Amino acid sequence: MLSVCLTVLLLISACSPLQGSDWPWWRGPFRNGVADGDQNPPLTWDADHHVVWRSEVPGRGHGSPIVVGNHVWLTAADESVQQQMLLCFDRTTGREHWRTVIHQGGLRKEGNRKATLASTTPACDGKHVYVNFLNSGAVWTTAVDLSGRIVWQKKVCDYVVHQGYGSSPAVYDGLVIVSADNKGGGAVAAFQADTGDLEWIHQRPEKPNYPSPVIMTLSGRDQVILTGCDLITGIDPRSGTVLWEVPGATTECVTSAVTDGQRIFTSGGYPENHISAVSADGSGTLIWRDNVRLYVPSMLIHDNHLFAVLDSGIAVCRETATGKTVWKHRLSGNFSSSPVLAGGRIYVTSESGTTYVYAASTERFRLLARNQLGDEVFATPVFCDDRIFNRIAHQEDGQRQEYLYCLGRSERSPKHTPTDRSSSEDRVP
Repeated sequence: MLSVCLTVLLLISACSPLQGSDWPWWRGPFRNGVADGDQNPPLTWDADHHVVWRSEVPGRGHGSPIVVGNHVWLTAADESVQQQMLLCFDRTTGREHWRTVIHQGGLRKEGNRKATLASTTPACDGKHVYVNFLNSGAVWTTAVDLSGRIVWQKKVCDYVVHQGYGSSPAVYDGLVIVSADNKGGGAVAAFQADTGDLEWIHQRPEKPNYPSPVIMTLSGRDQVILTGCDLITGIDPRSGTVLWEVPGATTECVTSAVTDGQRIFTSGGYPENHISAVSADGSGTLIWRDNVRLYVPSMLIHDNHLFAVLDSGIAVCRETATGKTVWKHRLSGNFSSSPVLAGGRIYVTSESGTTYVYAASTERFRLLARNQLGDEVFATPVFCDDRIFNRIAHQEDGQRQEYLYCLGRSERSPKHTPTDRSSSEDRVP
């Protein structure tokens, strides 16, 4: 696992001006839910303690924030004004610097009641921020510069809604790799990061599916790994060539696959519930499989063990080599947010806003803290420089209001929410 993380760090340093303290894309710098370095985020918090700042977020979304330099970016969709947006906040103060309207009009809510029109997480290479949105019956990828100006926008493919859309972009060596599996026939494509020119595109089966493309280094070469559509697929990220493809996973997956370098771990929820391990050598040989429902929260790997929280709220620890369950423990509530490993602890938040913190122990479940903040959480938190950033919703006077929170080791919460946008401006294409 350490060698996998070191490889990703080398790719980051070679291909972009990103820093080790950044969280530049979905699931963090290593693309696997593991925070960088010797993190020491807060263990406990509530509305009155350890809130460094919070800022209002318009509309509704389930995408996670990203953090690069002194900025935090977050997607949002406000159906009342028919806007899908990218918002930029100050990392230190929470003040909103700017918001750019990516799409005006074309918002139509369909599919699963939990789905939103801003369920994707942005990605940043230090020069541009890249966002995916479902709009007007198609999936679009947009590049925005660090001042909020739209640089380019490209259509990936038409999209037939089944549950919704939530695939996040992956940045790799000057390319932005995106996917849009759907019942109408989807695609995975790579655009040149600077210009938006299409580098390659690979057509996908006519099946609904939801994972984000994940970059992994397997058998000495970088690969884009896609799961779902009843397949596990490895693609050369530079050329788009399919390196290998085997039957596996199930039709509808949401989770992002993870690897320990020897095995690829997948999970899915329809029509078959499963967690499985297949060989990472390109043969796709099934090593082990269990028919449990791990549909939405992604897994993580630590110390030769696989940690996961099932949608129904059961935390589990398994041996990566055999799939043998070491321990399992029932938490309270349902879960869509994915667990994150930071400072030797696992943080995971229920849909009702309860964050459980427990030891990343390979021997037994050991709860360290249980924190309540907000009324609804679907986004996965991010961890940078001992701070936690996440999107949390409250019910206020009968209305749902989302906030971007920054949690840290300050003792008391601020007395106000940063709302001053006097120096910012809305940007509409």
